[in-house]
Amino acid sequence: MTSMEIEKVPSESKSAIGFFPSKPHFEPLKPHEMSEGKIQFRKVAVPAHRFSPLKKAWMDLYTPIYEQMKVDVRMNLKARKVELKTRSDTPDVSNLQKCADFVHAFMLGFEVIDAIALLRMDELYVDSFEIKDVKTLRGEHLSRAIGRLSGKGGKTRFAIENSTRTRIVVADTRIHILGSFANIKVARDALCSLIMGSPAGKVYSKLRAVSARLAERF
Repeated sequence: MTSMEIEKVPSESKSAIGFFPSKPHFEPLKPHEMSEGKIQFRKVAVPAHRFSPLKKAWMDLYTPIYEQMKVDVRMNLKARKVELKTRSDTPDVSNLQKCADFVHAFMLGFEVIDAIALLRMDELYVDSFEIKDVKTLRGEHLSRAIGRLSGKGGKTRFAIENSTRTRIVVADTRIHILGSFANIKVARDALCSLIMGSPAGKVYSKLRAVSARLAERF
């Protein structure tokens, strides 16, 4: 008998070496099962000037949130807030945040038909900034800057919206832009140029060049 013996492995155990158990299959967690089974809430404040538009458009907001996104929604009149919460049949926990963004966009002044895109597309955002963040303006200088942003009959604003595929709301000295990240940047640059004093014609020509590049990228 030699000092070192080699043990023969049976053929059955050889086949067992290459055997791997099948991956376990787990059902995705439902929203009410996450965070230790606690229901998740979101609250969106209603500004005083948006209370009447909210009453008129309530069913337009309620229907997609409750029926399509499967999220409960109610208006708390005492706290003046729209309250949202997940249900047992909510298909995805991210639906709650999408609905909160949708309601918040409406409160900022966007139309329901524009804000509803936040529910259907993942890559849309709302960006907000003030005129004073770009340049400190007072009195008539501020009024003229706001006039340049809108243009005669809203012509300038519509031109920026159409060329950058965004939606813009000018609320006093605050500006809100709804769109994709790249498009928001182009629209914001155009609006900043107008605030700084550039004439609308110069901004239009720059927009044409940038929007052509954006179209090529897609």
